[in-house]
Amino acid sequence: MKQNIFLMLLFLLLTVLLYSQSNPTPDYKEVDPKAKSILDKVSQKNKSYKTIKSDFAIVLENKRDNIKDSKKGVIWIKGNKYKIDLAQSTIFYDGTTMWTYLKESNEVNITTPDPKDDNTLNPAKIFSIYESGYKIRFIRERFEKNRALYEIELYPVDLKKDYTKINLKIDKDKNQIFSMKRFGKDGTDFYIEILNIKPNEEMADAMFVFDKSKYPKVEVNDLRE
Repeated sequence: MKQNIFLMLLFLLLTVLLYSQSNPTPDYKEVDPKAKSILDKVSQKNKSYKTIKSDFAIVLENKRDNIKDSKKGVIWIKGNKYKIDLAQSTIFYDGTTMWTYLKESNEVNITTPDPKDDNTLNPAKIFSIYESGYKIRFIRERFEKNRALYEIELYPVDLKKDYTKINLKIDKDKNQIFSMKRFGKDGTDFYIEILNIKPNEEMADAMFVFDKSKYPKVEVNDLRE
């Protein structure tokens, strides 16, 4: 499975994983009060963290084409900076510039993400995906892997999106996101499980910048316009 498929899923993960500095009122009416109350608690808790480190697992599945692939990774987040480490690549973002290092080929692609692009990794939106552009529904309470969970679904108001809904499971006791699943219109579903969250670890700003000196003979592809 191509690595960029998983990177696209991580773009979605980051839309659910960090915190924004504001808390806007949803611009639509179809919001389940119970679901919003739960998500507000998750957002409030994570906005209090200065940094977040999280281990996660990703599964891509398309039953129609009999495709299933999975990966594990680690993400470090500090404000609007982040670093993501996967088996085949590492992403660095310092708030302006993104470096995507491909381990097998020893090359790095440099880009400047557009914060307005839905497919762009945007830590400023983490833990606040529900605040704009979605209908929100509380589905049920359930137990999974010995955890009490809330299940909530988000339906995009923009019907041109390439997915029909996002399913969120929230750890009831910790007020943390347990998992997220996006249902694609093409039959491809993405599932992310948050294995753990470690808040407030010390993180130097330098860790979010690609240091060429640490990668001998790396090929640099500057794709910035």
